[in-house]
Amino acid sequence: MSVGSNPPKSVAEFITAESSKNLLRFIICDNVDDGKSTLIDRLFFDAEIDFSLLPVALNTERDQGITLDATYRYFSTDTRKFIVADTPDHQQYTRTMVPAASTADLAILLVDGRTGILNQTRRHAYLLSVMAIKHIVLVIEKIDLTDYSAEVFEAIDRDFKSFAEPLGFTTIKSIPTSALKGDKLIETSDKMEWYKGPALLPYLEKVEIASDGFNSFRFPVQSVKRVGSEIPGFSGTIRGGSVCLGDEVMVTSSLKKSRVADIVTIDGNLTRANTGDAVTLVLENEIDISRGDMLASPGDLPHSSDQFQARLIWMHDEALLIGRSYQLKIGTQISNVQITDIRHVINVNSLEHLAARVVETNEIATCNFSTSKPVFFDAYNDNRATGSFILIDRLTKATVGAGMIDFSLRRADNLSWQSFDTDASARASMKGQVPKILWFVGLSASGKSTIVDIIDRKLIARGVHTYILDGDNVRHGLNRDLGFTDADRVENIRRVAEVARLMADAGLVVLASFISPFIRERKLAREIAGDLDFHEVFVDTPLEICEARDPKGLYAKARSGDLANFTGISSPFEAPDDPDLCLPGADKSAEELADMVIEKFKL
Repeated sequence: MSVGSNPPKSVAEFITAESSKNLLRFIICDNVDDGKSTLIDRLFFDAEIDFSLLPVALNTERDQGITLDATYRYFSTDTRKFIVADTPDHQQYTRTMVPAASTADLAILLVDGRTGILNQTRRHAYLLSVMAIKHIVLVIEKIDLTDYSAEVFEAIDRDFKSFAEPLGFTTIKSIPTSALKGDKLIETSDKMEWYKGPALLPYLEKVEIASDGFNSFRFPVQSVKRVGSEIPGFSGTIRGGSVCLGDEVMVTSSLKKSRVADIVTIDGNLTRANTGDAVTLVLENEIDISRGDMLASPGDLPHSSDQFQARLIWMHDEALLIGRSYQLKIGTQISNVQITDIRHVINVNSLEHLAARVVETNEIATCNFSTSKPVFFDAYNDNRATGSFILIDRLTKATVGAGMIDFSLRRADNLSWQSFDTDASARASMKGQVPKILWFVGLSASGKSTIVDIIDRKLIARGVHTYILDGDNVRHGLNRDLGFTDADRVENIRRVAEVARLMADAGLVVLASFISPFIRERKLAREIAGDLDFHEVFVDTPLEICEARDPKGLYAKARSGDLANFTGISSPFEAPDDPDLCLPGADKSAEELADMVIEKFKL
């Protein structure tokens, strides 16, 4: 079939066409200048294949909201249909390779016969194993430039299989090729009589890709729409198993049941729909279901947890920090999430597990995650669609990481929220006050602690129950194990915010005085407070005035290089854009500023 002469209008149409043929999705990875473009062009030319570029991204990437730089081509031979992802070869393009690999059945790893296995080859191989790709074709290219050496081929084959042995690939097939000469792409070559295996395209046409064996019904709800005038339908793509008319289904969030009354598609109604089908399901009775819910078979539900372990591929230039809040998107579900522990980072050259406090660009780490609400998932090795997620920076909305869930943490399965009759309002009413958290932000020596001390004295004199949380004081006890790196500052604020919430829940007016240099963590502190009154107060004192005060001599030490990671000098301070109150620290006395706070928040 020459798809270029009569190209399908969509990926779905291509997959449906000639349905008797198996579909193979594969990805091609190489190092810089290993000859990938030459190989692809020569392969298509010699096979007289007229390919078409994909007009849209594949479902998984589109649903996950990732913008792709990979080139997708689809073509067909007499025996098989193919979709191939051609990903960039530079290391910084991990963010492109990962989503492309997430839908692939097989990967071609291209290696220059003159250089052999490089670090980038090992990196690609490890990434492919993390993405649960089980079938590898090691194409040893430019074999003509090694005089068609069997020894070179065998050495590269041996080196790669030795490295890849613990990665769990089902098949590794090594094929020597010369794209420039056309050797071993389509037919056998008389220049390599020592190689008795198939050429590249014949191998791809016949390689058997076993089913992943996951038969559990999974239907993440993408949207809710009306079918006809009254009946609600739930649209999405089936991500596991199949569903038939009359099947009983359950909503994973509410555990309510119904039966499938109709299966609607743009091409007509079905009696059965399978994995990968985009459908609208109509149920027999109306149930409260919204985007982000999942339908599954009763008795065969996905895991539900707010804590899990996952392997994370970090894609952003700014490092991942423990405790920082991100947005997690798993299928159609969205939740806030924090990394509570970095178990280890992987050295992809040696597969060694390394201790780490941060995860840098392109690093792969195993981490523990805690979400703001339970999410529904399967282990990635069981179901790649319902076991994968992306992380989104909550400030910039950029995709910063991609993850593959290993398992739910047992600690989460053993915990539940205990409800009590007495709440924050009852405790506060005993004290005759409204509990609040006033979060004072500003540079060192901006006057935060002085202002808070004055407010505290005035409130106590009026019988208000208060407590001060001060940056220096908590580091003598609660946070004595933390330093002043970005990661430690994030954790410092997270812990203090949790304590502030507990104190406000006890009915107190909490005065928290912390530099709080990062916007993301101040936002997290507000979210931790929940429905309790939380007010951000920015003590806006210019750096030069803070530095002139310098009561502890810290600015002088920072300027001389004797004090690292000092906010305002060697570590950034992200000033609030829209605080609840901005105090002009250079223009008024501490007494006047304290009175401004008391008046503003009616303390």
